Amino acid sequence: QVQLVESGGGLVQAGGSLRLSCAASGRTFTGKTMGWFRQAPGKEREFVVVFTRSDGWTYYADSVKGRFTISRVNAENTVYLQMNSLKPEDTAVYYCAASERSSSFKSVDFGSWGQGTQVTVSS
Repeated sequence: QVQLVESGGGLVQAGGSLRLSCAASGRTFTGKTMGWFRQAPGKEREFVVVFTRSDGWTYYADSVKGRFTISRVNAENTVYLQMNSLKPEDTAVYYCAASERSSSFKSVDFGSWGQGTQVTVSS
């Protein structure tokens, strides 16, 4: 199983930017579907973006489309989430996850999770 460690969270004003990193160790994430999820207080964990193994495409939640960008650097074994034009409703703990599935948006299909990194956007 791959071990994942997120970093890069913090406090930012609305309209600002942050870049989250997800470093993988153990087995690499090459050949896995990688995703970012988030969970706000009192809410269920929700899909943000996935990079699918099956076709190499990225799929974004409508709420972040056009503002967030996922990228992966295989040589570094790292996945990044660039978040621009942040809004207060983006405040949540962000999790990086890996799945053996060829494609999925469901958190239950992801078997490896990082510890999460807090993102807080002030208005």
